[in-house]
Amino acid sequence: MAAPSLDPRIARTRRLLQAALLELTRERPLDEITVADVADRAEVNRSTFYQHYSDKETLLADALDTQAAAAGADLDTLESPLAAGGPPPELLLRYSRHVFEHAELYRLALGEHGSTIAVARLRRRIAAVAMMGYERYGQDEAGLGLPVEISAASVAGSLLGMLTAWLESDVPAPPDQVAGWIWNALTRSHC
Repeated sequence: MAAPSLDPRIARTRRLLQAALLELTRERPLDEITVADVADRAEVNRSTFYQHYSDKETLLADALDTQAAAAGADLDTLESPLAAGGPPPELLLRYSRHVFEHAELYRLALGEHGSTIAVARLRRRIAAVAMMGYERYGQDEAGLGLPVEISAASVAGSLLGMLTAWLESDVPAPPDQVAGWIWNALTRSHC
């Protein structure tokens, strides 16, 4: 069943708020940006902001999700079978390219003073991909040596660490190479 469509006025206001925050993050650190700054840049009032978002972190997480979806890089849509030895799926290549293209924003979101909400959403998505692989290959607690949810969380944490280290690297590897690393880590967890 398809999700109900969002009222066009609500969607427009959310797009304005997301764009405003993304513009502001190019000018200064997230922790220096206030809700009033975002509302002013979006040309809405603060009460309008709070009608749509509870805080800046949720707004940032939504903005990242929207940007990834627009780039065709939404990890929630990964449907490829997790098969070791093959090249990473196109979606994963698009995702790593998207992250690389917006490296400064992702460093901000995933870094030490980043967004706990954005990190939690990404961790959840990666864990879901790992769970999909476990289910596909019939792996269970006995085969993994620990509960599947814990194993999926471990894979997600490891991959978040990989992404963060890549983004913070002085000379980051090319995004297609990183997609291969991620794919190897994901498929190796299912062998």
